Amino acid sequence: MQLGFIYWDINPEIINIMGFSLRYYGILFAGGIMLCIFILKWIFKNENIPVENLDTLTIYGVIGIIIGARLGHCLFYEPSYYLSNPLEIILPFIILPEGGVEFIGYQGLASHGGALGLIIALFFYSRKTKHPMIDTIDLIAVVAALSGGFIRLANLMNSEILGTPTTRPWGFIFERVDNVPRHPAQLYEAISYFLIFIIMISLYKTKQAKLKNGFFFGFVLVLIFVARFFVEFFKENQVGFEDGLILNMGQLLSLPYIFIGLAFMIYGLVKTNHTRVVNY
Repeated sequence: MQLGFIYWDINPEIINIMGFSLRYYGILFAGGIMLCIFILKWIFKNENIPVENLDTLTIYGVIGIIIGARLGHCLFYEPSYYLSNPLEIILPFIILPEGGVEFIGYQGLASHGGALGLIIALFFYSRKTKHPMIDTIDLIAVVAALSGGFIRLANLMNSEILGTPTTRPWGFIFERVDNVPRHPAQLYEAISYFLIFIIMISLYKTKQAKLKNGFFFGFVLVLIFVARFFVEFFKENQVGFEDGLILNMGQLLSLPYIFIGLAFMIYGLVKTNHTRVVNY
């Protein structure tokens, strides 16, 4: 046994009762969202937004994230399989060839799809509450990366989204997969997202009066997807067709978000400065 590597053999399932399992993934996924809601409650009070709006935002946001993330994985990464087995897109179990069913949860969620699903959900939230969408997405931007960090920790507990082989002493050997030391890409990404959250919450506390009109939203998109783009260099490709691509699917899907983020940053700065000059 070579010293220095981290041997990782965590069972992703905490407990299983009659085929239904409680997993670290579900706890971390839900825990990250709950923590974001707690922080958003403070932000809503600070912005004098009716707290009941947060309940509506939570329902719309969670539904949008889950549906978007699920469809994103199925359609971006494994379209041929899921289009041939469409029920598996929406059902958290599979029908076994020998009969019976196996509960597997929703294995396969794509953050790019989740981000798109959240944006669509925020559109409907804004229509229902009359809270301007441009303001809403700026507030969500403050906490968005925090939830992403928890999801990547959940991937670590599942021993999934593996990194490329490495000889670095902090390499992880995911014993449930193979005996190859690998970059802990899940940790790289989680740490990046937690740092981004610290940047965003600090910026909100000090600059929320000066940076509006979508700047926060654009800034967090750029930070998250630039981080995602570079972490992808340390990840194994998730599906076979990526092996023939110069950039993998995660990187290709990150580029539009980066450009959209830059556009929102520019728009936010121009719009805010123009409004300030007019008011002056």
